[in-house]
Order: sequence, then C-alpha cells, then structure tokens
Amino acid sequence: MKRTLSLEEAVAAVLHSSESEKDTTPSSGDFSDSEGEEYLPGTEELCSLSEEEEEEEEEETRLEADHQWTSKNGEIMWQPTHEEVLPFFPPPILTPGPTHYAIARISSPVSSFNLFFAEDIMQLILHFTNLQGKRSVKEWKDTDEEELRAYMGLLVLAGMYRSQHESTTSLWDGETGRVLFPATMSKKRFAQINLAIRFDDRLSRPGRYRGDKLTPIKDIWSKWSDRLPKFFNPGRDICVDEQLVPFKGRCSFKQYMPSKPAKYGLKIWALCDVQTSYAWRLQVYTGKSASANREMNQGMRVVLELTEGLQGHTVTTDNFFTSFPLAEELRKRRMALVGTLRLNKPELPPQLLNIRDRDVLSSVFGFSRNRAVVSYVPKRRKNVVVLSTRHREPQVQDFGKRKPQIILDYNKCKAAVDHLDQVCGTYSCRRRTRRWPMCLFYHMIDVSLYNAFILFTAVEPEWNRGKRYRRRLFIDEVGRALITPTMMTRTRLPRTPFAASLVLQAQGKDQQQGQQRQQEQSINITAFRNLCCFRGV
Repeated sequence: MKRTLSLEEAVAAVLHSSESEKDTTPSSGDFSDSEGEEYLPGTEELCSLSEEEEEEEEEETRLEADHQWTSKNGEIMWQPTHEEVLPFFPPPILTPGPTHYAIARISSPVSSFNLFFAEDIMQLILHFTNLQGKRSVKEWKDTDEEELRAYMGLLVLAGMYRSQHESTTSLWDGETGRVLFPATMSKKRFAQINLAIRFDDRLSRPGRYRGDKLTPIKDIWSKWSDRLPKFFNPGRDICVDEQLVPFKGRCSFKQYMPSKPAKYGLKIWALCDVQTSYAWRLQVYTGKSASANREMNQGMRVVLELTEGLQGHTVTTDNFFTSFPLAEELRKRRMALVGTLRLNKPELPPQLLNIRDRDVLSSVFGFSRNRAVVSYVPKRRKNVVVLSTRHREPQVQDFGKRKPQIILDYNKCKAAVDHLDQVCGTYSCRRRTRRWPMCLFYHMIDVSLYNAFILFTAVEPEWNRGKRYRRRLFIDEVGRALITPTMMTRTRLPRTPFAASLVLQAQGKDQQQGQQRQQEQSINITAFRNLCCFRGV
C-alpha cells in the first residue's frame, strides 16, 4: 500500500523535480520565469483557506459590533441585551415613617406642629422682633412667645379659610370678618407684630454678611431645616426637584421660571419622600456669587448635598439633575438613580439617538455592567431617554402605549415635590409682603403644617379616618390651639359680641358675666363721650 504524502512533502517533491528539469532542459520564451514567480501545485488550496479565514474574522467583527455599542465619547460600551449585567441588590433602609424621637413627643396636632418651631427658634424670632419693635413701631409693647404663637395661629387660620389674599381690615370686620381674629388680638396689635417681626439684627448684618445672601433669615432657616430630617425616615423612593415660592418684590436672587404657575419667586431645592411627599430637606438657591465663575455640574452637587446621610434609596430626578457622574457617585453611596437624560450627553450611543427609522411606541434598550438606558418614542420625532441604575431587564408593557418599566417607575415617583407644592398652596398662609424673608417664613409655616400632618396621621391613623378633609380639620385644630392661650389671658374684651362671647368661653366664664362686663364697658365709653362733648361745649 502506498504512503500518502503530506502537503509539505508534495510541494518539496515538485520543487525538486522542477529544479532537475531546469538542469536538463534549455530555457525558452514559453517557460521563462521573467516575472520572478513559480507555479506551485497546491497553493490554490492555501489561498482559498486564507480567504475563508479572513471572511470569518470579518463576520465575527461585524457580529461583535452589532452586540456592542460605543458611546459618543468612546468611554462606555453598551449592549442591547442584559446578559452581562450585574444583579442589583438594594441595601436595607431604616423603617419608613416617623422616628422614635417624634413618636415620643406627638400627642396632639399642635404638638406635632411645635416640633418644627421649637423653643430656640421662637426665642430667636422673639428677640429680634422686640428689638425691631422698639426701634421702629410707635407705642410698642414687648411681645412674648405665647402672643407670637397666636400671631402664627392667625396666619394658619387665614390660610385654612383661604383668606390669604384678603385684607387685614376685612378679616377683623365685625360683619364680614372672622370671629376668631378679633377674639385673639386687636387689628392694631396684629399690624404691629406684622410690621416688627424680624429674623436677625439689621444693624449687625454688614458684619455677618460675608457674601451670604440668605443672611437676613439664615439662622432661623438653618435651625428649622435641620429639624426636618430628625422626625421622619423616608421610604425606598425619594425625589429631588425644585420649588418656586411666589414673590415679586425686590430680591437679588429672585428667579424667573416660566414653567411654574407663579413665574417669579424664590427657588428652593427640595428632597421629598415619594409616598407621603414629606419635605425631608430643603435648600434655598441664592444664585451665583458675583466673584465666582459659572458653576459646573450644579445638579449633581445639589443631589449629593440633599441626599447626604441616606443609603439604600432610589433617587428620582429630571434631566436637569440626571447625569452619568451623578449615577456613579450615588452608586458609591449605595443608592440608585432613575431619571430622564438630555440627548446631548456624550455617554449615550448613537443607536439610542437615531429615531428616523423607528416606529412610534417602540423602545430600544442599552445595558452596561451596572446601568440601563432606554429610548422610547411616544410620538413622531420625540425621543425620551431614561437612565436607571436599578433596573436590569428590558421589561415593556404588552398593552396600551407599551411603555418600558423604567419609564413607568419614573412617572410614579417624579411628582413628589410637585405634590408638596400643591398641598401647601391649597391652604397657604402667605400674605402680601415686600420683604422676601417674610415670604420664606410663610413657606416655613406651610411646610411645617404639612409635615406635621404626615407625622400625626402616621402616629394616630384612626384620627378622623374616612374623611376627605382630614388635613383641613388638622389645620383648624392647630390654629385654634395656637390662639387659645392668648384668648384665655386677654383682659380687654373685643367690641363685637360674638368675639367677646368666644373669649369668655375660652376663659371659662358664663355668658351672663360677659354681657354684664360688656355693658359696663359700653356705659363707660358713653360716659367718656358725653364728658368730651360737655367739655367741647
């Protein structure tokens, strides 16, 4: 049996035979090697093998390109499938709801409200108000904490009656006004406190300014805002957004926001719990300083400052705050991020931005090791891109508008701060003022009322259960509790009979004694008028 030669042995044999033929056969034009090449049997098979390998490599490269997308800056590799995505295990969080510190101190609606305006805050306001009253108000009589809380109670009741835009004269009118207002204090005294109330010493302000535009109310605001996180643990989902407190007076950091109903006002960064809209942390935006350059990554800084001390939560933001560096920083803090993205982000791949050939209601996903991005087309020429570090699968609705689960979760959590604005505006105690510190003070009362309502209903869930106007009842009870101590210690009765009877009722005296005392006062007034007329004659 003959031995089969290998390819190399066959090539060597052919070369050897050709060299022997060259020695014996003279060269001719037909067989000359003027081109410098030799014909080798079997080289056709080698060439075909190399071409097939090149085609296979090109095919593999093309398939890899289809399964990997490169971001516009070339730093992130995205994949259309979630096969290589790391799983997400959210760390545990504190039990959502009121803290043990708050539960131990809440026994009534007014006690939950007083948690936010503690004695140290009231003493500061009291000190600066008396200081300003002695300087600028005629016939000023120093006020005390009880009367100052009664003043706040009247503001609360005015908001509950939705009379924040009603004039003070109308509120104290004997026929068209509210009985509780003249029964608590006179209109003159209310106007005096309203004119004198201050939150710092104006004369020492230049030495304390140091470039901080919030100096006129800085101490009060800092003490109050630091108390907000002490009484409530937010749930798994939290939301960061901006508020606009309406104000049209003079202020160096007043903002214009056309998307807000008020258009002009003071902007506040807010972090709220999604389930209850509890205002967990607030920060006033005072604009950029005159000496500093334009701030870069402002949204990232705001979110990191507001979420300081939190862990295990999912932060929902809009496209002003959302960025890939923010997602990475929150991941280091063991928190997730869900938010809309602007289309000019360099970390996005072109495959998610090109929607020319895509159908309406279609979704395209992109995954990296710990991030997910979805591009959704709700209508023609509209591309919504959402980033998430919590979701790991390309889940899409199989009915309706076929929205991705990432967008559904974003829509569920995005309106927490807007809901806080809505509930605070419903029974707001804001009144017309030309001083922006007073505008912030009114906002502090509104937010404190809502937060106190959340705390109290969590501690006492059976309180007025089933009533749709529970919050109105809560505000009414808080306002009455704040004004009652002043009514009980009032020495002079108001002129209107209903207000006088209300004061006597609060003081525990019978109606007959009140009528007798009122008759004596009217007799004395009549005698005084007669004496004046006699002297005039």
